[in-house]
Amino acid sequence: MENLGRGVVAIKQDEKKIFVSWRVLGTDSDALAFNLYRSADGAAPTKLNPAPITGATNFIDTSFDPAKSHTYFVRPLLAGREQPPSARSSLATIPANCPARPYLSIPLRTPPGYTPNDCSVGDLDGDGEYEIIVHMTGRGRDNSQAGLTDEPIFQAYKLDGTFLWQINLGKNIREGGHYTQFMVYDLDGDGRAELVCKTADGTTDATGKVIGDPAADWRSKTPDLVPSRDRTGSVTAPDGSRAASRSGYVLDGPEYLTVFDGLTGKALATTGYVPARGNVADWGDAYGNRVDRFLACVAYLDGVHPSVVMCRGYYTRTTLVAWDWRDGQLTQRWFFDSDNYGPPDATNPYRGQGNHNLSVADVDGDGKDEIIYGAMCINSDGTPRYSAKLGHGDALHVSDLDPNRPGLEIFDIHENPKHPYGLEFRDANTGAMIWGKPGGTENSPDIGRGCAMDIDPRYPGYEMWASGGERVRGLWSVKGEQISEKNPRSCNFGVWWDGDLLRELLDGNHIDKWNWETGDETRLLTADGASSINGTKSTPCLSADLLGDWREEVIFRSADNQELRLYTTTIPTEHRLYTLMHDPQYRLAIAWQNVAYNQPPHPGFFLGAGMKPAPRPNITLIKTKPRS
Repeated sequence: MENLGRGVVAIKQDEKKIFVSWRVLGTDSDALAFNLYRSADGAAPTKLNPAPITGATNFIDTSFDPAKSHTYFVRPLLAGREQPPSARSSLATIPANCPARPYLSIPLRTPPGYTPNDCSVGDLDGDGEYEIIVHMTGRGRDNSQAGLTDEPIFQAYKLDGTFLWQINLGKNIREGGHYTQFMVYDLDGDGRAELVCKTADGTTDATGKVIGDPAADWRSKTPDLVPSRDRTGSVTAPDGSRAASRSGYVLDGPEYLTVFDGLTGKALATTGYVPARGNVADWGDAYGNRVDRFLACVAYLDGVHPSVVMCRGYYTRTTLVAWDWRDGQLTQRWFFDSDNYGPPDATNPYRGQGNHNLSVADVDGDGKDEIIYGAMCINSDGTPRYSAKLGHGDALHVSDLDPNRPGLEIFDIHENPKHPYGLEFRDANTGAMIWGKPGGTENSPDIGRGCAMDIDPRYPGYEMWASGGERVRGLWSVKGEQISEKNPRSCNFGVWWDGDLLRELLDGNHIDKWNWETGDETRLLTADGASSINGTKSTPCLSADLLGDWREEVIFRSADNQELRLYTTTIPTEHRLYTLMHDPQYRLAIAWQNVAYNQPPHPGFFLGAGMKPAPRPNITLIKTKPRS
């Protein structure tokens, strides 16, 4: 896993307080302590702590001079001896007369007519700190909607706003939440992350090199009507039948998969996208909706090296293809196709089980990752593990949700279920249902959103709730008991923000604390001047443990789309945990967070009220290799 630095961050709370925090690494000894230093205007540093810091890794500085620039750094101590500076020592600077604000500003070069959307992170240059990859979106379309779109664009930045590169996927990649899933991860173990995504004729890398035929335009220009079995995107044909337009869809021409260098944006390798679309109607409709439903993830399929998994389809035929990027070669590891395990219809247990999202976890404890693809699970070798046969849904949560029960659990919701369960709680390893609840109403059983996080310390484990009608209203315990007739208004993201081990509610541009005694919420943060993304989904650009101690940061776009704002907590905590980015399941969740309907990340262990000490991760930190 990533060989991270200390991620020191300093935020000016007010004119008299600067909050400083830093990382504990997953490989650090429990006995490791720290000294915190401050340098004013480049002068010799001053140690701020009278005794070594052995507990939580945060500190409030009240002795600074606001008229001076201050730089903070830490030095670890082991057995009372301070360790020398390392190449990965990180610094945080507060400029002189800096205004108090709870975020870091990352200025952008947003193209005209575009908006910063989903983000991902990786150590692109090998210095032990994260850089940000931004998906810039212009006019987009849902897969069910006809019409032309703008060209998807990726940009990369350092956290100080230094611009690194821009990649344009071109006119033959349609813009929309279900089309372009981009994975950012160090796939070959050289200490620098790569970017992997679907490409097409006309994709231009950051060096100006064009993939495929630069003159090709495979977009349909005619409003031809084709039969539609979908309830979305349908129109009425002249003969009165249900039909849909193909205008603007890209249903012809070659499809590629490309690995890009994370530091330079240069295309390193391109191969054919597997599987090809083939006959569009084989995926569930004839006009191009379901054939272009993509998901993606990164998983440690051999238990040691990360692989990228690119997926196509989930309403009917479902495919997952694992790829390895090693020594400059892109090779296929395995190919799962639902239609190899049953007939191409609804009787096939591996058809139509996928969500608008997925998760990756080691469900059987063998050190290798499985892929939870909605209501089914795929083994690390690409074979099916199980299908719960519960069908499609919009939200998915996987972790040790019940700490008093062995292994991991899954909380899933289901859209228009042909069974009694609109939401269900099951064993992640076997797929066996632990409990389930009915859909929303008799006439509208669709459960549109669902959440799972520990928000009430009176009950062990995560609490769960959903939106979609009277029958699922309230808060549910891991035992399937309704513990409150009220549930949070927010049913979206979670974030560890304040000082305790409970998770807070992240929705839109604000963070709230659930009051389990009164059944309402208390506002902790409103990101004034910043906005969420993805329309009614109201998700952040990214939420992850990017800096400082174990708690999470939230990235929003500014209202004028000219900067990213990285919000980080300034609330002290007494709890000391290693960075969540060194928990393999959590780190992989950050890689897949941008996929389709974004979901909050969870670690592979229970993190909440009354938790046991976090298990030490079985990881090796990779070293940055010299460039050839």
